[in-house]
Amino acid sequence: MLARERVAVTEYAPTLAELTPGRTGNLSVRRGDQFAATPTGVPYDGFDPADVPVVDLDGEVVAGEMAPTSEVPMHTGIYRRLDAGAIVHTHSTWATTLAVLGEELPPVHYMITAVGRRVPVAGYAPYGTDDLAELVVDEMADADSRACLLAHHGLVVTGEDLAAAVENTYVVENLCRVYLQARQHGTPDELSAEQLAAVEEQFESYGQ
Repeated sequence: MLARERVAVTEYAPTLAELTPGRTGNLSVRRGDQFAATPTGVPYDGFDPADVPVVDLDGEVVAGEMAPTSEVPMHTGIYRRLDAGAIVHTHSTWATTLAVLGEELPPVHYMITAVGRRVPVAGYAPYGTDDLAELVVDEMADADSRACLLAHHGLVVTGEDLAAAVENTYVVENLCRVYLQARQHGTPDELSAEQLAAVEEQFESYGQ
């Protein structure tokens, strides 16, 4: 059941160690009305594909030897309402710093178009809850963004597959760092809607 997806979770999980402290990150990849997700409370290199939980869009575990991430409600919420093939959730330092400030990431660099035109910030709710899931999905839908900061928490990013979701996570984390560092020296200028549209058109022409 979801054999390829469970292998992908196993292969990509170790990258979370570069992005988030301890065992606080998670990821998943979807096929149809089910998704494979990282197990909870396990080192990122401490499980095999057969251990990887498979969860349906109602949040029920249908396969796997281990319990899934505590953020199942957020994953199911995103998959039910948004066009996403994979999800990465981290507490990466720079994104979390911006989330603690309760501020969104504005379009200060053209690479933000990898995930949208801005990265919104969802209000605080306890982790692993339906309330948090609803806040996140609403913000992502309103902003037409593939990423969202979680107030006093971290970052969630989507992609068409795990490779794209991981790459997008690195993009957002780097842009949060650039933005926060630039603010130490002045007020960063934002790109206009016209400038962002031109970048989006270029990306499309390159097949990105």
